[in-house]
Amino acid sequence: MKRSTQPVLPPALLRVQQAITSCERCTRLRNYCKGIAETKRRAYQDQTYWARPVAGFGDPRARVLILGLAPGAHGANRTGRPFTGDGSGYFMYPVLHETGFANQPQGTSRDDGLKLRHAWIASVVRCAPPGDKPTPQEIRNCAPHLAAEIEELKQLRVVVCLGKIGFDGYLAYLLSKGIIERKSAYKFAHGAHYVLPNGMHLLCSYHPSLRNTNTGRLDSAMFTRIFIQARELAGLK
Repeated sequence: MKRSTQPVLPPALLRVQQAITSCERCTRLRNYCKGIAETKRRAYQDQTYWARPVAGFGDPRARVLILGLAPGAHGANRTGRPFTGDGSGYFMYPVLHETGFANQPQGTSRDDGLKLRHAWIASVVRCAPPGDKPTPQEIRNCAPHLAAEIEELKQLRVVVCLGKIGFDGYLAYLLSKGIIERKSAYKFAHGAHYVLPNGMHLLCSYHPSLRNTNTGRLDSAMFTRIFIQARELAGLK
């Protein structure tokens, strides 16, 4: 049996994670996640779903933050770890392994042995939303969690935003902190790169959702190039 891969986190970051997993701010999302855990998908009938908000995961000394949209209904909402147990994760973790950010190419459960190096994975919304579409108010409700997490990741140099909602959520954080003056100066596009006023690098990628990967809008080579660039910008050999 593999040992738990949960890292020993600094106390402040641990408190942030605990605040996320105990959050009850969005009644619609909490009810949706709990309902999914009760009905389950047929393939997972014998599993106990996490069904709570999903905190970030990875190396607390991360230089690269990978920021997604929200947990998958039968992925992270089931496993309790970002991008774990669904199609997006099955596409992403082999790329992270190939580019040196992960010790193995699979992510199936919280105790599968997966560890990240120099990377932290989080999302703008921490509960699975119906139709993968959180409301603007739900995104605002969750914003303090992202801000608190970022503040405790002291060595960040690069943020990779996966998809437009992740991009907009990070821009909202930058605006709230006075790091940027307006969001309109930044446009989302796959491969877009911005050097922010505080010296951080912002990289954009299409989200590795099945809608993008199955249609060829995003392929492995495109995704790999993003993380090769992220390593270079983060000063990682």
